[in-house]
Amino acid sequence: MIEVRHLSKAFEDKEVLRDINAVFEDGKTNLIIGQSGSGKTVLIKNIVGLLEPTEGEILYDGRDFVTLSKRERTTLRREMGMIFQSAALFDSMTVLENVMFPLDMYSDMNVADRVKRAKFCLHRVNLDGVEKKMPGELSGGMQKRVAIARAIALRPKYLFCDEPNSGLDPKTSLVIDDLISGITHELGITTIMNTHDMNSVMGIGENIIFIEKGRKEWQGTKDEIMSSTNERLNSFIFASDLFRKVKEVEEANKT
Repeated sequence: MIEVRHLSKAFEDKEVLRDINAVFEDGKTNLIIGQSGSGKTVLIKNIVGLLEPTEGEILYDGRDFVTLSKRERTTLRREMGMIFQSAALFDSMTVLENVMFPLDMYSDMNVADRVKRAKFCLHRVNLDGVEKKMPGELSGGMQKRVAIARAIALRPKYLFCDEPNSGLDPKTSLVIDDLISGITHELGITTIMNTHDMNSVMGIGENIIFIEKGRKEWQGTKDEIMSSTNERLNSFIFASDLFRKVKEVEEANKT
């Protein structure tokens, strides 16, 4: 479990995050949603240590990341997997080499075992037979799947996904969502995902945190979203014609 307590972040005199308290649950897909500029990306960057909070605690199973030593942070980072908005693959490496990269860096496995693990991870994301290809030979969706394989290579306890469906068509986005959700439950990972894709929210959002102007406005499940009375959340969610119609149908069925 990851918990943030009274987390705030300011850049000089501009406060971007204000006193955020939230719990990200084990074995679930925890989604952070909000408009562009709401602070959701800054929040996830604080959680993974790419930014230092101005105030507050970031607890990984009780360990406060903020107060850890450099060595302790390095150890904790080995328990993290990252999927970036762009796949962030190394263009000069083959697909297999990309997936092996964290194993080469952080594991004490021999070469044969590292290759075996990397191939297993590629198989898990349905990418058998592409080991020798270069990233530029793959579609955007396939590159994202390679990124997922690389992210789980070290068997992480925590998985962070920054807009993983960015730039993908709706069908491919569903494939990526299903993979992330399946891996989360299969491995019991604490997954935190930034997204503005409402299909992802309603498809795999088990624990959802809505950020508005740097504050946590709402937290709940995808089912609770549909009955929420939070005006700011409703304004964000039902800006889409599709979700507004779903809301109208649900309300009509109640009468």
